[in-house]
Amino acid sequence: MNMKKWSTIGLATSMALVAAGCGKATPTETTKPAASVAPTAAASAAPTAAAAKKLSGDFEIQYFVGGYGDKWWKAVIADFQAANPDLKIKESAGPKINEQMKPRWIAGNPPDFVYIDGPELFDRQLVTDGQLDDLTDWLKDAKNVDGEKIMDLLAQKPQEFDGKMYNIPFVMSAWGIFYDKALFKDKGWAEPKDFEDFLAVSEKIKGAGINPFIHTGKYPYYINGGVLYPAIVSANNNDYKLLQDMSTNNLEAWKNPAIIKGLNKIVQMRDKGYIDKASVQINHTDSQSLFLQHKDAFIPNGLWLPNEMAKDVPGGFDFGFLPSITQDKGGKVVANTSTSTFAIPKKAKNKDAAKAFMQFVFSKKQASQWAELSGAPSNVKGDISSSKAPNFVKDAAKFLSSPDTVVVPTVSFAADVDKAMQDATLALTIGTITPEQWVTRVTEVVAKQKK
Repeated sequence: MNMKKWSTIGLATSMALVAAGCGKATPTETTKPAASVAPTAAASAAPTAAAAKKLSGDFEIQYFVGGYGDKWWKAVIADFQAANPDLKIKESAGPKINEQMKPRWIAGNPPDFVYIDGPELFDRQLVTDGQLDDLTDWLKDAKNVDGEKIMDLLAQKPQEFDGKMYNIPFVMSAWGIFYDKALFKDKGWAEPKDFEDFLAVSEKIKGAGINPFIHTGKYPYYINGGVLYPAIVSANNNDYKLLQDMSTNNLEAWKNPAIIKGLNKIVQMRDKGYIDKASVQINHTDSQSLFLQHKDAFIPNGLWLPNEMAKDVPGGFDFGFLPSITQDKGGKVVANTSTSTFAIPKKAKNKDAAKAFMQFVFSKKQASQWAELSGAPSNVKGDISSSKAPNFVKDAAKFLSSPDTVVVPTVSFAADVDKAMQDATLALTIGTITPEQWVTRVTEVVAKQKK
C-alpha cells in the first residue's frame, strides 16, 4: 500500500502499477458533506486551537485509497465536518485519484489538503516543483485540537528539504515478515527471534510439506524492504546511515561489505530451498493468497496486508508480524519503516481550513481511530494497547516503540537505482547472479546517476 510514491509531473517508473495495484476502492470524487457519515466520539473534541477562527467556504481534501482503505477518512472528515458545519468539504479520493488530479496540480489548481501516498505523488518532486506550502515556521508552535504541540507528538519527525519542512508523516507503517500464529501454535513451531531461529523453523516447515517463504517476484521491492534492507542494517552494526548514504548515490557507501553480508542471508534461504519457486513471476495479491492458504508460511510485506486481503482471510487466521528475521543471535530487531504524509499545497485556496484539519487529525484520538480503522499505527506517540486496533497492529506498535528495535527512517532511492536493486534481487533469489554481481549491477546504475 504505502509502497512507492511517484512524481506529480510524470516521473517515469515501471513501478507505478504496483502501488496502484493495492487500491481496492472505486475512485470517488464527491462534494457531499462528510457529516452524512455518523460522527464518532472523536468529534466531541472541539478544535480548541482553531476555535478562534470560524471556518467556512469550500475545503477540498485529496486522498489516495489503497490497502489502508477509506474508513478512517470517512470517519475523520465526518468528525471535522460536525465540528465545522459552515465548511463545504469536498473529497477527491480513490485508488486513481493522484493520476486524475495531476492535470489540476500542473494547472495551478490543487486541492487544499493532500495525503501523499500511492502512485503519481512523490514528496521530493512536489517540493522541488514548488507545489507544497512551507510549514517550517507554523510547525514550530502548532498545536493539535487538544492543545498539544504537534512536533512533540511525532514518533518520526518531518523530513527536511534544505532545512525546510513541507509535509508531516502521519502513517507509521513498517515492512516485515507475516506468519499465521494459529498455524504455528497448531504445529508447535516457535516464532523466530533471529536468523538462526528462522532457518531452524523453516526446516520444520519444509518437512511438513509447506513452503517456508514466498515473496512477490514480480515486484521485488517487497523482499528488499522486508528482508534485504534490515539485513544490511544488522550487518552494519545496526547503523542505518549506510542505507541513507546508499540512497544519496554515494558510491563509497556501495562498497560497504555489510551489503554483501545482507545479500548472503537471502542466498542462504535460497540454497536451503526455503524460497517458493512460484515467487519468480508472481504478483502481490497472488503471493498473499498462497500465504493465506498456508501454501507458504512466511511472506515479506507491509502492515497494510491484512486490511488489503480482508475479504480473503480464512476463519481463525491470526496474523503475526516480525519487523525482521535476518538479525544474528542476540541482535536487535530492525524495523524498516514507511510513512505517508500530509501536506498543504502552496496554491491551496483555503489554507485556514487546511491547517485546522492538520490540527484535528494530529490528535491522539484520531491516531487511535486510524489504527483501528486502517490496520496500521499512526506517527503520533501513544499507547494503543487498549484500543480496538488489530493485535498485529499493537504488536507492530510495540516493536516500533521498543528500545530493542532499530527503527529505520523511511529511505527512498532514485527510481532507476530502485529498479536495478529489484531486478538484481530477483536474479539473486533464483541463483543467476552472486551477491558480488548484485553490487556490480546496481553500482553501475548508481554511477550513471552521479554524472
